Amino acid sequence: MDQKPTISQDVRPAGAGKAARRGLGRDAVVASICGAIVALMVGASYAAVPFYNWFCRTTGFNGTTQVATAAPKTGPIARKIAVRFDANVAPGLPWKFEPEQTEIEVNIGQVVTVYYTVTNQAARTTSAQAAYNVAPLTVGSYFQKINCFCFTEQTMAPGEKREMPVVFYVDPSIVDDHDNDGLGTITLSYTFYPLRDPAVKPLAAGENDKRKGNL
Repeated sequence: MDQKPTISQDVRPAGAGKAARRGLGRDAVVASICGAIVALMVGASYAAVPFYNWFCRTTGFNGTTQVATAAPKTGPIARKIAVRFDANVAPGLPWKFEPEQTEIEVNIGQVVTVYYTVTNQAARTTSAQAAYNVAPLTVGSYFQKINCFCFTEQTMAPGEKREMPVVFYVDPSIVDDHDNDGLGTITLSYTFYPLRDPAVKPLAAGENDKRKGNL
């Protein structure tokens, strides 16, 4: 007799299909959670920079100076302190940058205006932005700036020379910080960094180009 071909059958345990579907569901949930964690970490990394800047400005951490809107209410006191001025230019920026005075002696609490000069030595328009800090780092919370050119884009025409004022005072509350009892000198340091894609802005002559004198 001719034998009929045997047909193999895939016999699966009951419920195997449901288990496989449950496994795929768990994989999808795990993948979604991992994606959410990665997105959260990326978002946190971007938020860390402004948070760090806010923290430094609030506490004076890492020599970050404070921003003031007016002179101290207590006024100057008899104790004096020397303030040195430092100027730096990052590689790739064809600017000459220097303070008009390298050091002055001021009364603590006295509002002072000093000037830096910057010259674009390139044959093209260039732009840069300045960052700053003070040393020693522990005095950042006492160094109050009323006016400053830092963190503002500066665009200079070829060969242009400009005077940039800094208005500041040393907060009288520094005398209550006994860690600074022996402090005799504070150094204010600026560094200009080049901007690769500066925004083109119209230049207008006005009173801002002239010295307004000490406040």
